[in-house]
Amino acid sequence: MRKFIKITLLCLLAIIVLAVAAMSLFVYKVQNGFPVSYETKIPSINFPAGQPAVLLFSKSTGFRHGESIEAGKKAFQKLAINNNWFLYSTEDGGVFNTQQLSKFSVVVFNNCTGRLLNDSQQTALQNYVQQGGSWIGIHGAGDNSHHWEWYDKNLVGAKFSHHALKKHLQQAGVMLNPVTDSLLTQGLPVEWQQTDEWYVFYGSPKTNGFNIIYSIDGDKIDPNGNILWVKDKNFGMGKTHPVAWYRSTGKGVIMYTSIGHDSTAWQQPAFLQLLENTVKRSYSK
Repeated sequence: MRKFIKITLLCLLAIIVLAVAAMSLFVYKVQNGFPVSYETKIPSINFPAGQPAVLLFSKSTGFRHGESIEAGKKAFQKLAINNNWFLYSTEDGGVFNTQQLSKFSVVVFNNCTGRLLNDSQQTALQNYVQQGGSWIGIHGAGDNSHHWEWYDKNLVGAKFSHHALKKHLQQAGVMLNPVTDSLLTQGLPVEWQQTDEWYVFYGSPKTNGFNIIYSIDGDKIDPNGNILWVKDKNFGMGKTHPVAWYRSTGKGVIMYTSIGHDSTAWQQPAFLQLLENTVKRSYSK
């Protein structure tokens, strides 16, 4: 009997140790990603004349929002056909070189997480933006797994803290804020309902010169992100909780939205309209 109890206790201990190890590994992956290698071969791309070129980048080395990524690829394919865009969809970082980036009207980070680019590729993207190139980031592109200070400040516009864990997905009214750029807001509804994983950031993107397009009422969601040993993530962003924002970069535009955790976002006409408007804004001025 004692032997049986001892074996049982050892098995339980082993299960607990494995569970803790698995959770620790998962948390590390979410926060840091697992960069194995960087793609350095420059791809062969035939840019058609007279078509705005859209780079849809979907690589992830951290948590992969697979459902949303695949839905995003399909949605952008339809948008490209409807608007006569040339869409180059890839998860290969080799396209991030000065010559090819300069030919794209906009670069879209489709739920990209983790360390994605090597140093020279990061520099190429940074130069592209600083020279007036446009960038769109969707949901996971704004989490804390990128570990690139310039990226957080100049593309995402705010530093990610957490998302709710106690109530992972929550419905909220997404409300339009008055902005001066009519190209971005054309056809957008004043309010729509969305169930999503609402990201919480440490500060408002307004601090880094961004304008809020959409927000939710942060007082109506549960922002509790506490888990196991993490006990300081039970705060939100207040009543005006930004979920989509932008700033101009000369002729270009930078836009980030925390909406898009799963495929349901890609079924929302308002979400698709916001992305379509932003791409059009990237080549219309």
